[in-house]
Amino acid sequence: MSRFKISAALWDKIHHFASFPQTGVSLQQMVLFGQHPTQGTLLKASQFLSEELPIRLSHRVVELESLPDGLSKMPSINKVKEWYAQSFEELVTFPRPRLKPEIEEILRTQASQPTQFPSATPNPSLDPLMHEGPVGSNLVTGSGNYNGYGNGNGVPVGAAMALPGTRLRIPIERRYFSPPPANIVYPPEVHDYNDRFTNLLQNIKKRHDPTVTTVAQGVLEWKKRQGHGRIGQNIQEWLDRFYMSRIGIRFLIGQHVALNTLQPHPDYVGIICTRANVHDICHEAIENARYVCEEHYSLFRGPPIQLLCPKDLTFAYVPGHLSHILFELLKNSLRAVVERYGVDNEDSFPPIKVVVVEGSEDITIKISDEGGGIPRSAIPMIWTYLYTTMSDEGLEANIESSDFKAPMAGFGYGLPLSRLYARFFGGDLRLISMDGYGTDVYISLNKLSSSREPLQ
Repeated sequence: MSRFKISAALWDKIHHFASFPQTGVSLQQMVLFGQHPTQGTLLKASQFLSEELPIRLSHRVVELESLPDGLSKMPSINKVKEWYAQSFEELVTFPRPRLKPEIEEILRTQASQPTQFPSATPNPSLDPLMHEGPVGSNLVTGSGNYNGYGNGNGVPVGAAMALPGTRLRIPIERRYFSPPPANIVYPPEVHDYNDRFTNLLQNIKKRHDPTVTTVAQGVLEWKKRQGHGRIGQNIQEWLDRFYMSRIGIRFLIGQHVALNTLQPHPDYVGIICTRANVHDICHEAIENARYVCEEHYSLFRGPPIQLLCPKDLTFAYVPGHLSHILFELLKNSLRAVVERYGVDNEDSFPPIKVVVVEGSEDITIKISDEGGGIPRSAIPMIWTYLYTTMSDEGLEANIESSDFKAPMAGFGYGLPLSRLYARFFGGDLRLISMDGYGTDVYISLNKLSSSREPLQ
């Protein structure tokens, strides 16, 4: 397959879109908007994504191009940059629907009694200096004339110039969270556009499936070229930003595709489960992690895992995110216990304990093991990408062969990526280790669902 080439004209457009700020959303806002999807609300969501996704993609392309110390020149990094640029181009050139003036007017006009959507709160995982207050608090207020398709000059409608070099956009409540009236019968053109836009998003999501492993490959290429043993703080921070952005992009795409393609379910709004059962998600992750542990070490019975969790504890969350976090952390605990006690001592494995409690703001999950713990000097390194006991050559072979699906292999990505998933909706991941005994990991999940994405 031929490589995608970024033309000078496309670079100009990418830099233009990258000058606009990204707009974060919260779980709470997404649930309220998508509860009763109609062709009109799906069209409004398409409008938002047709502006927001190019802005997010452009930020990442510009950053990939300007990485320091030759990292931007690595073949795998270039490949990812071209994927992002190609997706950007497909979105900004996607044909807009031709609607009758009366439909355009409905979409432009706010509902006579608009739903009061709560503002998203700053995500606590971001530095306080980067908080901008509630969404829209420092943005230009809208007059209700946004239609989301751009103005024909490549400028998103609602963009306003405040100071030289600064671009502001209409707050998200005015743009996305203003569903049109539910009693409108929309013409076939709207259905057709929603279907075609959803297909485009599915293709983009598929194109970006290998991004995590391809970026890891690029960093390994760079480490070889530079002769570096460890990743510096600036690269670590870039990887955090890049992967957090990827989680957000895939969340927006996945949510939109689900609203357009899945049958209605009483407990789901798109991919968000409004009553995610924490006990069930924990139990499934325990079963999966024990299975891969037993397969990997050829054990008849892996270390036991005790779950202490109310069976009726539910909250709004994306189950896939929580499953990913739990699976990675349980896998780490199982590996630590097995390697400390040995595969020949199945009967003496101490149990791993999973305790779940509900507080006023958070749901906290503690995973405790007796796997020997981590030396204090190594604690800062556990959050570093590609930090593993495996050689770079072995790591590279595993990345190429497994696409991160080898069950117990140490890619050095499990902990840092899990922390990003926890922080994405305002939670966190903390680790306390007792060297010579074991490790406690605390997962904090924002029960209020009000934190917006931590976009940088």
